[in-house]
Amino acid sequence: MQFFSQIKRRMFMLAGLSLVVGAVNASPTAPQPGVEYQVLKRPQPVDSGKKIEVIEFFGYFCPHCYALEPLLAEWVKKQGDNISFKRIHVNFHDLVPQQKLYFTMEAMGKADEYHMKAFNAFHVDRNRLQTDANIMEFVAKSGLDKQKFSDIYNSFSITSKLSRATQLANAYQIDGVPSIAIDGRFVTSPVLAVSTMTRVTEDIQNHAVIQVLDSLIAKIQKEKSGAPAAAPTAASASSATSASSAASAKAAAKKK
Repeated sequence: MQFFSQIKRRMFMLAGLSLVVGAVNASPTAPQPGVEYQVLKRPQPVDSGKKIEVIEFFGYFCPHCYALEPLLAEWVKKQGDNISFKRIHVNFHDLVPQQKLYFTMEAMGKADEYHMKAFNAFHVDRNRLQTDANIMEFVAKSGLDKQKFSDIYNSFSITSKLSRATQLANAYQIDGVPSIAIDGRFVTSPVLAVSTMTRVTEDIQNHAVIQVLDSLIAKIQKEKSGAPAAAPTAASASSATSASSAASAKAAAKKK
């Protein structure tokens, strides 16, 4: 028994040492592939012209998405014309009404105005937005045009958006939210952004992911300008396996 106890102690010491080494070599301001962000093996096509496409995968049910939203919205505003920002409400827990709510507000051109109100409805007012009736209750209280909302909410165009959302979530290998995809190649999240840190708060996580986003945007802009910059690859990501393992141990809000 003493022998096995010694082995366990050594394993814990080695694990702790690997985290310290990872922390020395990586940080939110100098993120590494396979550590603070992942590189897709199959890059996805983007249609954003000279702008850099950024997609947030989120869910109204997710408290971490709710906590990140104000900071992310501020970051998007500061980026301005540098990026083309999109949101995709994921289909976790079969909460299709929540998806339809967001995509309908988006189709009405009201997403930015009512997005936080929908979050507040769920997390503050305790309207779980689980049924069509819940959604229409929110619409009535929020001041949205009820008839126009209903027509779009039940339209084929929204059904098409639901299918597209599932396709994108699968293509980007999204299994937890919030997750953010950049330029069709990279995916990060608040949890990944602090994968080499310990004893972090949610606020630290959220500020860290903003730093990772800033770094990736700067890297991509440098590439687009023609300046020499070594783009991260899936192969280079594999070199960070040990640190990546630590990150996966703290996996983000897995399909809450």
